[in-house]
Amino acid sequence: MIPLFIGGIGGPEIVLIFLLVILLFGADKLPKLARSSGEAMGEFQKGREEVERELKAAKESTVSTTSDSDDESVDDVEDIETTTESVDDVDTDKNASLA
Repeated sequence: MIPLFIGGIGGPEIVLIFLLVILLFGADKLPKLARSSGEAMGEFQKGREEVERELKAAKESTVSTTSDSDDESVDDVEDIETTTESVDDVDTDKNASLA
């Protein structure tokens, strides 16, 4: 992909962009536009920081919960009792034929 400005954006380009913005929005609306843009960027940053905090808290709680549940599951496996009962094949065959 070929960059639009090979040397980068210089002084004349910035002046041209600024003049176009003044023509589009008018000189009286520029302070309002700048203020609302700044507020929007601030809100975006606050939202991003909040999401990062929530993700970090969720990750920490998942790590602690996972390690706790792993310890409990090992204890549960040791407590399992197994029983064996004999199965009468004759009764099983009778029930199967009724179905």
